[in-house]
Amino acid sequence: MRSERLEFPGADGQKLAARLDKPTGEIKAYALFAHCFTCGKDVFAASRIAQALTEHGFAVLRFDFTGLGASEGEFANTNFSSNLADLLAAADYLRGSRMAPSLLIGHSLGGAAVLAVAAQVPEVKAVVTLAAPSDPSQVTGMFSQHLDEIARTGEAQVQLAGRPFRIKQQFVEDAGGHNLKGKIAALKRALLVMHAPGDDTVGISNAMEIFTAAKHPKSFISLDSADHLLTDRDDAVYVANLIAAWSDRYI
Repeated sequence: MRSERLEFPGADGQKLAARLDKPTGEIKAYALFAHCFTCGKDVFAASRIAQALTEHGFAVLRFDFTGLGASEGEFANTNFSSNLADLLAAADYLRGSRMAPSLLIGHSLGGAAVLAVAAQVPEVKAVVTLAAPSDPSQVTGMFSQHLDEIARTGEAQVQLAGRPFRIKQQFVEDAGGHNLKGKIAALKRALLVMHAPGDDTVGISNAMEIFTAAKHPKSFISLDSADHLLTDRDDAVYVANLIAAWSDRYI
């Protein structure tokens, strides 16, 4: 595997930090990976899946959304809509500098994001979601005890994955303003839904709702005992191998 550090302008012109993992041989296709809520491009799931996919000929671009990781910007001013804009900026960057992505992969809230933008990236042939919510507003359940304070004062500092984040009312309102199921129904791309039945962060019922809303071709794979963040390396490699085998039919 070869790895290259990159940066490109996000939707608001701020620099987004990225990494492009490439196979040592011929590149079969480019994939774009969207990480989980408040995570980053170097979270275990993103890095391990990207590295394993290079063994199947994929080049994988993963990047930090605005205000996260090494990317510029203020997280408190971002929302689900800005994440979608960043994803489209990443696709534009690949299209202009290498080749447009034909595969979108999204983990957790990143899974909801790739479902929302797929129709706007005409080169995409297949979409994969990992432990994704069927509605972006579900992410507010991670800080539900602060929702009254956010509504009353306009913002609150919350602890997510052991780190403090400032969440504004605009984030809550934006998350509730997206009709994801309508976009899933109109996807017109092959869809692979992957979810662990014991996921205690995003329940398995979300996978059922995504799968039911989608039209064929669609597939579902249970991730058995994997946790939400796919912290076990074997789980991440298993996911990557399945993505590669499944997507070969469409890419």
